[in-house]
Amino acid sequence: MRISMIAAAAVAALVGYGSTIALVLAAARAVGASEAQTASWVLAICLVKAAGSAGLSLYARVPMVLAWSTPGAALIAASSGITMAEAAGAFVLVGALVAATGAIRPLGRLLARIPDGIAAGMLAGVLLPFCLKGTGALQALPLLGLPMLLAFLAVRLGNPALAVLGALGLGGAMTFLGGWAPWPVLSVPLPRLSLVVPDLSAQALIGLGLPLFLVTMASQNLPGFAILRASGFEPPVRPALITTGGLSMLGGLFGAHTISMAAITAAICLGPDVHPDRDRRWPVGLAYAGFWALLGLFGPVILTLLQALPGEVMVLLVALALLGPLTGALAGAFAAPKTRFAATITLVVTASGVTLGGVGAAFWGLVVGLAVAELESLVRRRG
Repeated sequence: MRISMIAAAAVAALVGYGSTIALVLAAARAVGASEAQTASWVLAICLVKAAGSAGLSLYARVPMVLAWSTPGAALIAASSGITMAEAAGAFVLVGALVAATGAIRPLGRLLARIPDGIAAGMLAGVLLPFCLKGTGALQALPLLGLPMLLAFLAVRLGNPALAVLGALGLGGAMTFLGGWAPWPVLSVPLPRLSLVVPDLSAQALIGLGLPLFLVTMASQNLPGFAILRASGFEPPVRPALITTGGLSMLGGLFGAHTISMAAITAAICLGPDVHPDRDRRWPVGLAYAGFWALLGLFGPVILTLLQALPGEVMVLLVALALLGPLTGALAGAFAAPKTRFAATITLVVTASGVTLGGVGAAFWGLVVGLAVAELESLVRRRG
């Protein structure tokens, strides 16, 4: 295990955790998770990511870097009227669908028939409202928010992956040293997993589960596999889907949402700086797993610090963290001219937040977008 591997794994884990943990906390609040359930959510997802990264790296001798679904967390945070038990049922369903996609080839082919632009439009519609809320946070707390924004932009010029972490560090330092919030009383309690009995509500399964599955596959797993191939590795696609799906089902029983292939953080662990010999680069996955296990064990301390920050800081951090995914989603939504209008409709309906029959906007955005795309395709064929 080279020092370069340990360093790359540490950076990747810290970036993945620090840049999006605020979004996970927002998702937990949206489904009414208690403090114990939120702590269990974070611990469980860290542990299953660690287990999956280590197991798949050992199995395939490929640096398999897993992540929690950041767009998926945004989708959960945008939901309303869903309880923690119903959310857990949706998480278990998503894990089962991901595993089935790896195990059952026809299901994978059916998923592939959804146009990329429509899936990207749904994702953009989920992310856009969170990014827009960032301006409100800046207006409400400008003396704290503006320095964070400037730090984000400055760090991003040199290293985009560290930009949100830089904003978080500055915001935290200014908050506690500048008297914006009192320093919390810290302790190091032993983290605990809390079992959440899933409630298989049809509304939650359709309105949250199915969109979460599509978002995870389209915006996390597919790019994650592509980055591995671009780095010269052949990813074990079917074992990876079965493993991440099975672990997501297990994590869902303790309140954790879906895990998936990493995209941005994976790039940190795949380059020649990690090890000049590509065939000997895979142990970085083991180091990465170790750091995620540590983050899970120290989760109570980290969560205490984050929850002491002003609400506007957390809203701004979420907005900044989602700017990159939103950029990619918008580019994907409007890339193909044939589905550009349908993708726009999908984006608008999803971003509206409309709820029909207790089912959320992401599902209806997808349905309307697919219907418009199919109608336009039928007109083109007849013309």
